[in-house]
Amino acid sequence: MATVDVYNMEGAVVGQMELADGIFGIEPHETVLHMAVVNQLANRRQGTHSTKTRSEVRGGGRKPYRQKGTDRARQGSIRAAQWIKGGIIFGPTPRDYGYTLPKKVRRLAMKSALSSKLKDGSLTVLDALRFERIRTKSMVKVLADLKVEGSALLVLPGPDETVQRSARNIPGIKTVSVNNLNVLDILKFDRFIVTREAVEKVQEVYV
Repeated sequence: MATVDVYNMEGAVVGQMELADGIFGIEPHETVLHMAVVNQLANRRQGTHSTKTRSEVRGGGRKPYRQKGTDRARQGSIRAAQWIKGGIIFGPTPRDYGYTLPKKVRRLAMKSALSSKLKDGSLTVLDALRFERIRTKSMVKVLADLKVEGSALLVLPGPDETVQRSARNIPGIKTVSVNNLNVLDILKFDRFIVTREAVEKVQEVYV
């Protein structure tokens, strides 16, 4: 098992913690990670794009001119696709882009993402993360003590309004509970900061 230092909110080492090799110590599977990210982005798409065909465009019910004798191409409606303000051929229509990956693929993707953070040295375990009241300055101090530069994902064992609201106005910082942890967020942020309790919950689920 890999052993990592556990920090307090002042940035001092207060202990160590063992991480399960089956979750944090595997070789990241790049193909599966790509599949998981594409799947998550596809599931987020609204799919509300829409165009009108010639049958849906208003007007064009009358034949614009007679069939023969005009030396022009025959036309049945001014709402055909070749006319200005006409309908669209094969245009996009509302659809659902979502699909589901196999459970084993999703689990492997999560383990690969977590392992990649440990491998890169961007995983930090906190003993606890709690504030007495909502204050952005308190969160800024914690991040400074932990020497966070750039973006960071803060993983909590459960919803904590005090911590979440203290961090929401800081650019590049996002808080998420274990239940909402996902591959895209793990890979998107430079630092992965997780509490000891959150790590224990992750290991309970994916062991």
